[in-house]
Amino acid sequence: MIASIHGIIASKTPESLIVEVGGIGYHVFIPLTTFYRLPEVKAPITLHIHTYVREDALQLYGFLSLSEKQLFLLLISVSGVGPKLARNILSGMEVIDLLSALTKGSAEQLRSIPGIGPKMAARLVLELKEKAASLSGTNAALSQEGDNPLYEDALSALINLGYKEQEARRTLNRVLHDASPTASPSSFGVEELIKHALQILVN
Repeated sequence: MIASIHGIIASKTPESLIVEVGGIGYHVFIPLTTFYRLPEVKAPITLHIHTYVREDALQLYGFLSLSEKQLFLLLISVSGVGPKLARNILSGMEVIDLLSALTKGSAEQLRSIPGIGPKMAARLVLELKEKAASLSGTNAALSQEGDNPLYEDALSALINLGYKEQEARRTLNRVLHDASPTASPSSFGVEELIKHALQILVN
């Protein structure tokens, strides 16, 4: 099974992208949360991959952050949720917000996602509440950088833009410290966190 891919973006759309690796183009389906953070075409990319196999198809689903992939795997473990619907759910809500909705049992919040009706929302809460809490490490928004989906997403985006992990991590920590010594990644939106980090990195 393919667990990750590192290559060059040959093309991209909101639904999928082609990653070229050694002259071979891999078609990878992605959620919007990943699409919005992709670098430009021809740029290098590393994606966490879930390989979905059935009798008539072999499909690759890719994610910039490990937290997205982990949540995707939780979603498809629910009866009636296939990869397409799981990708749609991830596209409709940021990872940290989705984890929060699941751990709090907020079916109403889940119903705001297109394609999720009352029955499915209730099923997601029933089957994933405890698992989502375990994945996030707490029922509230996390404050530790290494376990925070927002921090991981921002870190992955910076790495895919060509920055070294140590440099990207150091810069993100500086952004948080400059805001407040007690600030957590959840104090920022992902795009805001990346924006502030880039302002430091390019100077």
